[in-house]
Amino acid sequence: MSVAKLSSAPSRNWLVWAFGALVVAAVVWLLADLSLLHVLIEWLPYLGSGFLMNILISLLAMAGGTLLGVALGILELTPLKIVRYPVVLYVQVFRNAPHLVLIFATTYIFPFEIVVFGHYLPFPDWLKAVIGLAIPASAYVAEITRGAIQSIPTTQWEASKGLGFSRLQALRWIILPQCARRSLPPWMNLFASITMASALASLVGVHELLHAATDASTAVRRLDFTVLAYLVVMTAFFALCYPISSLTRRLERRLKA
Repeated sequence: MSVAKLSSAPSRNWLVWAFGALVVAAVVWLLADLSLLHVLIEWLPYLGSGFLMNILISLLAMAGGTLLGVALGILELTPLKIVRYPVVLYVQVFRNAPHLVLIFATTYIFPFEIVVFGHYLPFPDWLKAVIGLAIPASAYVAEITRGAIQSIPTTQWEASKGLGFSRLQALRWIILPQCARRSLPPWMNLFASITMASALASLVGVHELLHAATDASTAVRRLDFTVLAYLVVMTAFFALCYPISSLTRRLERRLKA
């Protein structure tokens, strides 16, 4: 391991501890006023329900994006140009499309309700946000899958052919299980990114944590509470995403070893 890599870990830990100390100091200073603490306790259930929506959106977006992305990543390697070119175009376009634009697009493209067997069913905005985030997630997962498949030695394909496996059987039973380990660290980084991007759903009226904090600060109309509410938002996302990032780095070191 190089000296730069050895020195990066302590510096990263120092930054984390410094950030934590600043947040704690700011919260303690703000909560010195007991009335502010009482107001925060009253609004915590509302903020918590918003954060649960962030988690739900990110989980569903990653689930849908992973299922579609794995299929697209496999199709990127097909020798049929009529299949490969449209898939590559999809991946390149949506990998470079801003998440906010896609969320707005899905919000206004899809109807507010759909008709199923004569029954009108609502199409909620949070579900449209899930689709808006699942689209870029699928493009990134497609590239992760393609890279993982191409990193498998060709001897694995040759050995599976010698054992009588078809190409599809080899892909399903031999290649993809090996790709799972190699894809896990970048997949987790993508999950953390999609989780943070779920806050963009507040701009289309979805009741999530950032939207809840804005509602609370508007209702209370106190500057100190507004600062505290957004500190809670920042701390909540940090508490969720930093362990994912830390676990990703550990997995990367373990897989390299």
